[in-house]
Amino acid sequence: MLKTLLQLIIFAIVFLAVTAYQELGMLADDGQAPAPYFSLPLLEQSAQRVSIKSLQGQQSVVYFFAPWCSICRYSMPNLNKLHEQGKVNAVAIALDFKSTDAVHAFVDDLALSMPVLLGTHHTGSDYKVKAYPTYYVLSADLKVVERSVGYSSELGIRARL
Repeated sequence: MLKTLLQLIIFAIVFLAVTAYQELGMLADDGQAPAPYFSLPLLEQSAQRVSIKSLQGQQSVVYFFAPWCSICRYSMPNLNKLHEQGKVNAVAIALDFKSTDAVHAFVDDLALSMPVLLGTHHTGSDYKVKAYPTYYVLSADLKVVERSVGYSSELGIRARL
């Protein structure tokens, strides 16, 4: 029993250390600085642009993904479900894609209903995205209050709201 408990403690320490390392260099989540501005084309209607200002007035999740990312494939449905249930306002931003067809295929395969925007290298740089998926929780006044890298369950997302 003691050996199992010790193994669990070591696992928890390693998990927390890896998580802290992944979050190095991300935007601060102290709720003080405004999130970087963006105005990006909507995947479904590329002539229509969506800016960060459209998120003002409600807590939101800005989720960065790449269509080739397998972890994104498992994580995004969790966020999409919460978005469909009205529990979170969410917007997904595609980065590091070869073509919009690849993004369309990814979104269609997962049957995502949340808005998907086509990001740029500049967007990824502004938000200090170094791995996928990366997401930020923004307050109603567009300040970063939470951040995460990697897989997130529905419960994990809810815990950050």
